[in-house]
Amino acid sequence: MSTPVLQVEGLSVSARNGEREVTLVDRLSFDLAEGEILGLVGESGSGKTMACRGLMRLLPSPNLRVHGQAIRLAGENLLQLDENGMRAIRGRRLGMIFQNPSSHLDPLMRIGEQIGEGIRLHQGASKREARAQAIEVLRQVGVPDPLRRVDSYPHEFSGGMRQRAMIAVALACNPQVLIADEPTTALDVTVQAQILRLLLDLRDQRGLSIIMITHDLGVVAQTCDSIAVMYAGRLCEHGSKHALLARPRHPYTAGLIDCQPATGAGHALLRTIAGQPPLLDALPGGCRFNPRCLQPGSRCTESLPELQVMIEGPRVACHYPLAAAARP
Repeated sequence: MSTPVLQVEGLSVSARNGEREVTLVDRLSFDLAEGEILGLVGESGSGKTMACRGLMRLLPSPNLRVHGQAIRLAGENLLQLDENGMRAIRGRRLGMIFQNPSSHLDPLMRIGEQIGEGIRLHQGASKREARAQAIEVLRQVGVPDPLRRVDSYPHEFSGGMRQRAMIAVALACNPQVLIADEPTTALDVTVQAQILRLLLDLRDQRGLSIIMITHDLGVVAQTCDSIAVMYAGRLCEHGSKHALLARPRHPYTAGLIDCQPATGAGHALLRTIAGQPPLLDALPGGCRFNPRCLQPGSRCTESLPELQVMIEGPRVACHYPLAAAARP
């Protein structure tokens, strides 16, 4: 991989709860190379979306705050920018596809106007120039007859076409990094495959770096180069896709893989991870996964494990990492 286009160092997001401050994302650190697709995975509530909203400095409540050492985009520390500085970054250099396009596309604005809004803001284009660029972006994301559909409203698009329109809005100003939050949720299998293929093509054509938020390891296996696994707001394992899927070192990563339905013949009960993720304002002592872990040791309830680099390359936050033998 080339020099990282995005470097995240100790990113935290916390919420004020009365007199207490609850940490929702705890010291997240990773690098993203140019053209890399990173899969950010974990159960619902693990902090995936909140971490990426923290990256964007686009938090849904004034009670939330983002802090940390640095978020460097092509060397520029976003944590040192004021709101006007971040407004210039969002859309132009850092784009995001939100989970539900129906709730993030304005129902009263034509699709072309929504795509052109960012172009006019960041590039100073005229209304006519923005419309022409919007048509071209719709063509690039595979919307048929873009010359006509540019004047459509969101309700006139199917679910798959709305997702393509959302991608067009995010890509209109050619950002360096794209965050895709569950981009295939609620789409049928055929349309899911088309959207994933589109993102891969855009990566290849533009050299785009992508953070793919998902709970679907099948999506990760098809599209991603590397995987970062989150649990209860913390990064518990991070490494190449092939290494993590074949040789998971954290018990939680292994549990997520075992939860995936098998494609081979035979009939058996689907494996699950026992228990529930902890409440972030009532975390267990020591390792946050220890109440659900199948092989806890004496240190697991005593101290929180920090990320350590294994000999094979992945980073793992576990006192007793699993053996490195390849799994079937």
